Amino acid sequence: MEVSENLIDRLHNCFTGGVIHFASPIPSLRTDELDLVRGVLQMVQGLSSSLFYWDEARQRFRFKTGIYVTHLSQKSLCSLLDQFTYAGTCLQLVDLEVNKIEKSMSSSPPTLRAFACSVCQCLRRIRDVALKEEVKVNSSDGRTTPTLLGLSSSLSSLRAGAEYLMQIVRGAIPQLYFELDHNVPAADIAVHILNHLYVKLNEVCLVQGGEEDAFRMLLYVLVSSLLPYIEGLDAWIFQGTLDDPFEEMFFVANKGITVDKAEFWEKSYKPRSAMSQNLYFADFASDLLPSANVKKDMSGRESTSFSSVTGGKEANKKDFQVCPLFIKDIAKTIISAGKSLQLIRHAPMTSLLAVSSVDIENGNRIGGLTLSEVFCMSLTALIGHGDHIAKYLWQDDKLLFGSIKDMKEVEEIGISPANTQSKKFWQKLLADTLAQKSDIYSRKGAACNLKERHVAPNMIGELPQTYIPENPAITVCHGILEENRDAWSSLNISRAFYLPPLNDEGLRKAIFSDDCGPELTVKNTDYNSGFLFGELEYHRFLEDTKMLEVLLPFPTLLPSFQEDLQMSEVLPFQNNSTLPSRVLCWIQNDEPKSTPLPAVILQECLIFYIKKQADFIGRTMLSKLLDDWRLLDELGVLRAIYLLGSGDMLQHFLSVIFNKLDKGESLDDDFELNTILQESIRNSADNVLLSTPDSLVVSASKSPGFSEDDQQNASTSVSTPRKGRGQSSGMDVLDSLRFTYKVSWPLELIANQEAMKKYNQVMSFLLKVKRAKFVLDKARKWMWKDKGTATTRHKRHWLLEQKLLHFVDAFHQYVMDRVYHNAWRELCEGVAAAGTLDEAIEVHDAYLLSIQRQCFVVPDKLWGLIASRINSILVLALDFYSTQQTLSSGGAISTIKARCEKEVERIEKQFNDCMAFLLRILSVKLNVGQFPHLAALVTRINYNCFYMSDGGTLSTTPGFGTLRPA
Repeated sequence: MEVSENLIDRLHNCFTGGVIHFASPIPSLRTDELDLVRGVLQMVQGLSSSLFYWDEARQRFRFKTGIYVTHLSQKSLCSLLDQFTYAGTCLQLVDLEVNKIEKSMSSSPPTLRAFACSVCQCLRRIRDVALKEEVKVNSSDGRTTPTLLGLSSSLSSLRAGAEYLMQIVRGAIPQLYFELDHNVPAADIAVHILNHLYVKLNEVCLVQGGEEDAFRMLLYVLVSSLLPYIEGLDAWIFQGTLDDPFEEMFFVANKGITVDKAEFWEKSYKPRSAMSQNLYFADFASDLLPSANVKKDMSGRESTSFSSVTGGKEANKKDFQVCPLFIKDIAKTIISAGKSLQLIRHAPMTSLLAVSSVDIENGNRIGGLTLSEVFCMSLTALIGHGDHIAKYLWQDDKLLFGSIKDMKEVEEIGISPANTQSKKFWQKLLADTLAQKSDIYSRKGAACNLKERHVAPNMIGELPQTYIPENPAITVCHGILEENRDAWSSLNISRAFYLPPLNDEGLRKAIFSDDCGPELTVKNTDYNSGFLFGELEYHRFLEDTKMLEVLLPFPTLLPSFQEDLQMSEVLPFQNNSTLPSRVLCWIQNDEPKSTPLPAVILQECLIFYIKKQADFIGRTMLSKLLDDWRLLDELGVLRAIYLLGSGDMLQHFLSVIFNKLDKGESLDDDFELNTILQESIRNSADNVLLSTPDSLVVSASKSPGFSEDDQQNASTSVSTPRKGRGQSSGMDVLDSLRFTYKVSWPLELIANQEAMKKYNQVMSFLLKVKRAKFVLDKARKWMWKDKGTATTRHKRHWLLEQKLLHFVDAFHQYVMDRVYHNAWRELCEGVAAAGTLDEAIEVHDAYLLSIQRQCFVVPDKLWGLIASRINSILVLALDFYSTQQTLSSGGAISTIKARCEKEVERIEKQFNDCMAFLLRILSVKLNVGQFPHLAALVTRINYNCFYMSDGGTLSTTPGFGTLRPA
């Protein structure tokens, strides 16, 4: 049989002379290159053919084994086909991944759904390139023959886009998500997707030349995936509502704590834990990505590896937060802003000048736009024209720009209606959006009235509102109906159709009744043959028909079909939908003028507005704290009570308590204590400070002493002074007193239970100072009775009493100056300078720490040593008082006098040792310069350098020996 010579035959004859005969290819496997081109184009679109098929086992496209063309060697043919099968495999794998998500679309979180939809759109655009090429090939006139080499050149961008799209999908949704049967928390998968896209975009924008398609694709997917997350942030920071049914946000609500609880600010909303089933999803997801720089793919060719996307992989797992990388720095600010809005909404309104929650909710949009719309608008201006419009859309001196009701300020950024030709895209977009929103708001009242949407059966005046949710066909065909008013009557239900009434009882009987006689059928179903019922039923039928016209006008109207028509182009304007849809289409179709870093994009287009709103909420919150809720007045009450600023209020109470202690009586009767306290408050000139006398309550605990004092008690054992046996309980019993003041809500968010414990701790210490001063004053009265007997012993007692009293008075004056006045002034200045409630809480915490430190009651070892000497001196004052009480009652007995003299010597020696220790320690700390408030204390207790010189040398007190350190 004669066979025509082809390239293979000629090569064979050239080298063998026609003597040696090799096995010739099977004629049935001979393939025309045009068929290969068509098969490749169909394969890229995800379709199998006789030449290319999908291998389910290996999850890849394969071409038929043994096929050949006459003008290409087998190796060259396989090399060409491998490129296309790899691209088709990438697209098919992406399609399979997206289908898995779409099958569970009802249970998938919004970010994952948005990511899948955006990837599906990118996949469709890539395959549309192959579809257009296939149409071009099939419609060719035969003069030019498509080749695989030419197809490889024309589809080079398609092949690159297919591989890159597969990398994006596999990096953003690791296989672990499907292996766990979708049990991965929504927050984990959302953060992983956003972080992956953020890092990948950061890599792409740094590559110069030829990467615009990759940048646009990745930017499109990132913006689409980010929009649901932004909508959640919008509801939170502009309305104070956590609209997160799928639990995607980086923080979670504690539903057991309501806004009126004292622990609302600290425990109501917390950062979400990253641990799910004792596994960190982000770590496992990043481990699935190839770690080598170059890795073999499924076709055996080399491709670039995926980059790691887990931003927090190197971080400690204990500190991991389920929060996107780009908002982690302002995560706390975002949580505080929403909580502040809730407080403003629920807190009582007591000032006419205060800003209400209604004012904030009425002005909760930037330029009348939602946060996602502003993000898309700013993004368009930034990457399309290099314009930074954030400072124009939100200015510091006003809440909104471009109010819906007043559009005059739009001209400030070149969006005047007269300047339509020279507008940039983002300017046209903003002008159209504001105009559409203005039209919607102007017809908002009319849209709510059902009668205004009524279409009369005989004379149709006007169409219903532009947007009818219950009838999308009317919404879409609104313009067509306006252009064809003559056809309205033919579309009218009552004239063109005969419909049964809304009451279908007769129809149901005709269908389901056992009696199928002709009379029943004619009577209840033939509405076109005389209407065999009475006049009343007939009028009711007409009313039902009219009601149907109102509820469903033009029911047979169908919109015309258009290929690739976006819903945003058909439906009227909708928030968070129309504008973002137009921007996403613009990203896909237009070349970006610049490719800024994702950090710059998110800072300019998103974070800026979040911070502005948070600052505005913070200023509003501080305004209400200071003006409406009177924070400083409430803190002033706490200052007057717990820092003993109002001596008149507790003067009677302390006098009675101290006298009871002198008599050895116990303080374990809470009823008696509160009776004395209420009597003291009622008889005080400062009783107006309290809203009600019973708002301050005192109680005696069974085990006196604060838990923080354990370290002080431990440090006391280091010192040498010992306490008196009988009188130590007189000082320690004051630790058992607990004063409880009911702080009004919401100020109890600042002065919470922990803060009240610190206030009580400081008050307990100040009560000991008051007690020491009280007993020394009583001792002085007894000593004045014996002033006629001026002996050496009396002079010694007088000098010791003066030294003790000087120390107590000096320390008390130091407390009043530093704690009561200076610390309070710093608190007022700090609260006035605070910008948020968190900052106000921090200022108050710093104030408490300051007064604790200045009263030496902080849990610190050195401070405990200083406090132990001070407490020892206060106890010595009580010992001295007991000694003088003994001398005044039974001082004539010589043995009692001798015992008292020894006790006075002990008190004097311990006092001198404590003073020497205090002055040395305080001087060392002064030299360091860390605590300047100690200078005031040293100056007061070492008045005129009585105990220690300026050079730090301890002085010798005449008649009492040399002071020496303990």
